[in-house]
Amino acid sequence: MTLEFSKLGLAPDFVDYVHGWDVQRELHDKVVTGEAPSTVLLLEHAAVYTAGKLTEDHERPFDGTPVVPVDRGGKLTWHGPGQLIAYPILKLKNRSGIRDYVERLEAVMIAVMEDYGIKAERVKGRAGVWIKADSKGPDRKIGAIGIRVLDGVTMHGIAVNCSNDLSPYAQIIACGITDASVTTMSLETGREIHPADIVDRIVEEFRKHEEALVSSTEGALL
Repeated sequence: MTLEFSKLGLAPDFVDYVHGWDVQRELHDKVVTGEAPSTVLLLEHAAVYTAGKLTEDHERPFDGTPVVPVDRGGKLTWHGPGQLIAYPILKLKNRSGIRDYVERLEAVMIAVMEDYGIKAERVKGRAGVWIKADSKGPDRKIGAIGIRVLDGVTMHGIAVNCSNDLSPYAQIIACGITDASVTTMSLETGREIHPADIVDRIVEEFRKHEEALVSSTEGALL
């Protein structure tokens, strides 16, 4: 089964978070039953805070801004314009290989960052990809990961900070982390980099991992 890609909406056609979640869930059910192929959804969301299952009350927006509770792992984060979202709805070849799956999502982001001279890397004990502390500041997250795997099929995925406004993060404890900050590709390079600029490269990197990740089994679950 070939991995497919669907661009749900990039600027100025931002995707409402709840609508995007509904699309994920509908597609997930079809991938589980074999009615649809494994597919990566690519989009930009309209601005929203979402809370994973580990979010604590004190991590929510300080000004009382509404938060959408979701069924992914992780804590509180923000999504919005300027941030490229990729939701892989994949029937995993190895249903127990969650750590490998997460590392491959990180590898996709790291490879695309390298194209722009950005040295993004993993930080032990922290999901996502990071810029390590340097003359510009402390450790800072540039790409986030939050996933769920149900019936051997993945949901949710990655968020790459391209050109998004960082001020919404000032209202929350992003991902529950208090000793680091967030950044964007645009800030790190000193030039504007938008989601549309990197979306095709994200697709290319997912293709490199397709054989290792995606089950070719039709119909029934693995």
